[in-house]
Amino acid sequence: MLSSVTLDPDERQRFIALAAQLGAQARQLRTAARDGNVAVVTADEHGAALARHELRGTSASVAADAVRSIATGPTRIGVAVRDPLDPSIADVVAAAAGAAGAPAAPRVLTRGNAVALGEQWCGAARGARYVVALSSSDRVHAGIVVDGQMFEGAHGLAGAAGWLALNPVEREDYRKMGCLEAEIGAAGIVRRLIWRLKSGDVSRVLDRAGGNTSQITVRHIIEAARDGDGVSISVVRDTARYIGMAIGNLVAIIDPDVVVLGGLIAEAADLLIEPARVEASRRTHTSVGSAVQIVAGTLGDDAAALGAARAAMLAT
Repeated sequence: MLSSVTLDPDERQRFIALAAQLGAQARQLRTAARDGNVAVVTADEHGAALARHELRGTSASVAADAVRSIATGPTRIGVAVRDPLDPSIADVVAAAAGAAGAPAAPRVLTRGNAVALGEQWCGAARGARYVVALSSSDRVHAGIVVDGQMFEGAHGLAGAAGWLALNPVEREDYRKMGCLEAEIGAAGIVRRLIWRLKSGDVSRVLDRAGGNTSQITVRHIIEAARDGDGVSISVVRDTARYIGMAIGNLVAIIDPDVVVLGGLIAEAADLLIEPARVEASRRTHTSVGSAVQIVAGTLGDDAAALGAARAAMLAT
């Protein structure tokens, strides 16, 4: 049997995914911890959710309990993390592996590569040979899949798209998290709108946040843009430009068949994908730009978990 775990210690969001052979039917079992809960989901070999169970907490012990609640025997582990070299993930990985009775060392990969592999396996890029996935939430991740296999680079960190340098201006947040993440990550989008408010612009986003700028979220901005708020529309348009620039750079280097956009980009696909596609086309070779597909991911929060499960499968 196979299992996989994806987690991001910076966001305290963890996903545990298991692939188990149950009788004659192969199933994936995956768990996601959000808002203090660990949700265990069983799904078939195509990624369709069949059942769900939730536990409170996000610690190593809770992760282990979540695995035990669904593991039926020795299970291989795949682990998707922001940084495979980060020592802080060791306790959760070890706990999940121990609970699953893993017969081999866990397969560790980046969250970005897990998303790319999941979408190539059973999502928006199903069956494509060359795939790039770009996801944005609190963090920005990218992954690369070639002929069904991840390209991980010399240190397992290929696809760290948050560090793409798209602005020659030197800024402290660029140095801390990377230029692209500072611009299209959730905090960066909110920051740009707050800058506009502080410069004197008027936006209905502030009303949605109860008049408190510290309560503004990306969701407020997206909803306000859909409702025609001018400042929000401008911020979203700038976000789409940065996404398009990043796509252009990734396409120029990788030459993929498909670019899959996930996270908040997919959630706001109606506002972001088409302008991002236009921006990317301006920054790529004509023959390449016309051939590559730029699509929203279809696996949502399960993309990394399913990709980690797939990585465990491929490691056997």
